[in-house]
Amino acid sequence: MSEQIVIVGFGPVAARLVDELLPAVRGGQVRLTVIGQEADAAYNRVLVADLGVGRTTAEALALADAAALIAEGVDVRLGVKVKRVDRARQQVLLADGTSAHYDRLVFATGSRPVIPNLAGINPDPAAPVLPAGVTALRDLRDAEVLRKAVAGRKRVVVLGGGVLGLETALAAAEEGATVTVVHNGPHPLGRNIDRGGGAVLAASLRNCGVRMAGNARSTGVEHNAPDGGFSALLLDDGSAIDGDLLVLSCGVRPRTELAEGCGLSTATGILVDHRLRAHHEPHIFAIGDCAEVRCPEPDCIECRTARGPSGLVGPGWRQAEWLAEYLLLLNEGSQEDADSLPALPQEKPGVIVLKARGLNMAVAGDNAAEPWDEDVLTAGAVNGRPRLQIAQWADPEHGRYVKMTTRGGVLEGLVSVGMPRTAGELVQLFERGGELPADRSLLLRLDGPDQLAPSGASNDPESTVCRCAGVSGGKITEAVTGGCSTVAEVSSATRAGTGCGGCHEDIKGLIEKHFQAAPAA
Repeated sequence: MSEQIVIVGFGPVAARLVDELLPAVRGGQVRLTVIGQEADAAYNRVLVADLGVGRTTAEALALADAAALIAEGVDVRLGVKVKRVDRARQQVLLADGTSAHYDRLVFATGSRPVIPNLAGINPDPAAPVLPAGVTALRDLRDAEVLRKAVAGRKRVVVLGGGVLGLETALAAAEEGATVTVVHNGPHPLGRNIDRGGGAVLAASLRNCGVRMAGNARSTGVEHNAPDGGFSALLLDDGSAIDGDLLVLSCGVRPRTELAEGCGLSTATGILVDHRLRAHHEPHIFAIGDCAEVRCPEPDCIECRTARGPSGLVGPGWRQAEWLAEYLLLLNEGSQEDADSLPALPQEKPGVIVLKARGLNMAVAGDNAAEPWDEDVLTAGAVNGRPRLQIAQWADPEHGRYVKMTTRGGVLEGLVSVGMPRTAGELVQLFERGGELPADRSLLLRLDGPDQLAPSGASNDPESTVCRCAGVSGGKITEAVTGGCSTVAEVSSATRAGTGCGGCHEDIKGLIEKHFQAAPAA
């Protein structure tokens, strides 16, 4: 039987699902329709800031070729908005008056930027139209706005101290713009990093040329530029931060309105079970930023403590790969055959990595506890469970800080600023659940003057280099040995580096290591 699969949304996660289903489309096993609201096919949205500062091209960000997919038999509809989903008739109704029937429907609608409630910005939350000089840096058009500001060495104000805002600020500052980051709270990355690490990070950002305005609550924007565009961000203490471009980086919110409109259960995201099925609806699935894995079973301990969508591309890609296999099993056999596929494993806590010239940071897990927080350290230490232990080292003058939060010798949280080799080792131990050495100072010595290994690299071929795509150093080395000599070629062969881009320097290091070791002709 040839089922009709319809995917609503055409971002990076949908593109991976299409890639996985394409062989079945070629073979006639399934029929596939992809509906994208943007006029462009899927591209790497995570690297839009790099495009905005001129470090990459729109062609390099592309993750799908609409013309090629159409030639393969995929029904690709771009620049069209879904009006609603008719579950009773299993139809997707489009704003242009057409419709698409589905046997299986996949929501891959992603997320939209959070637009703060500021005087002078009053957009429709469902379809924001921002005033001149204000951008949320979400799509290719936004990147062009940033590119013009950076090329003109304008003043850029970034509202928000999350990782995407910091990456944008660092990139723009490195390319010559005057950049100020405005954030609420004492330090950037307030939800992810502890006080000590946040203070060292803020100092490191200043050393990289980024101005920091902490503990600042914005109230409105001024539009006094010659063209009527943005001219200043107003703060609640009566002060103002002048600028030529305001970049809103206040987080994202899953796009759930279509699911809500057709009666599906939602919380932060569209609620799905461990097989990515919408609650009580076997024909509809959700993946990526819009999906919240929380099954309806009340006795599921995993779901009782589950958080909302991660907002990271790696988990979305893994969901797409798993769902493609599940959908093909449904198409080929019975529901029982498909359900025999092991459920999608629970995602481990993500690792936040920030790399720039002169700055290296890695943060993961719960790192808020301090060594003297006795009540926090002993909480949960019952029935033989070990208490938390904290190892902490700081050299603020030189921008270096490390914190390791362990239970029974295994990392539950980490912070590393200005210690790239230590960060690389800690991240690997965190992801593997490996036990730390009893003498924690051994890890600090990795960044000593006698350590000559490439920054962040590992000699273990099984170690993960690209966390987004789950590609090991050994796979990358195989690709280089097979003839790949650039990051782009390695990415094409292995998918490494096609996510957040944080591993590009490590891929370069493996390429250089291979060619340096090659015997001279």
